[in-house]
Amino acid sequence: MSEPRHAGSACAAVATELIVEAGDWPPETALVALAQAAVGAVAVELGLTGGPSELSLVFTDDARMRVLNAGWRGKDKPTNVLSFPASPALAPGAALPPLLGDIVLAAETVFGEAALDGKSVEHHLSHLIVHGLLHLLGYDHETDGQAEAMEAVERRALARLAIPDPYA
Repeated sequence: MSEPRHAGSACAAVATELIVEAGDWPPETALVALAQAAVGAVAVELGLTGGPSELSLVFTDDARMRVLNAGWRGKDKPTNVLSFPASPALAPGAALPPLLGDIVLAAETVFGEAALDGKSVEHHLSHLIVHGLLHLLGYDHETDGQAEAMEAVERRALARLAIPDPYA
């Protein structure tokens, strides 16, 4: 495996570090643009304040994601996105913590889901970044009520990016 590639970006009050660890991902410039837009849409939608805050996005492959998913969630299979919060869930109106955490994405799963659903990879990847960031901010979808609240924020953030409702 080649050395991970690193790129940095800043959006709103969130500095984002990108690490391309493994997988056949688009060029870093495209990933940076998608990350900036997705993080910015969430920041605006939720009125995030404070900072600076840091977020890491790790782009990897299904093999690495399978190991992470097995170790952290007890599920011996890859998944599209995992979030690892570095701070407790934010209270409404609270300022951003210095460290938000890590979002990890798996190439083969992300590309396969996009193809299966007839979505562009860019739209699906943006959605997963938004989804992962909301997890870092304390959103969850364990109950129907939590899922509805989280999906509503996702829809509004993605609409800011002119991305169709992924749940339609």
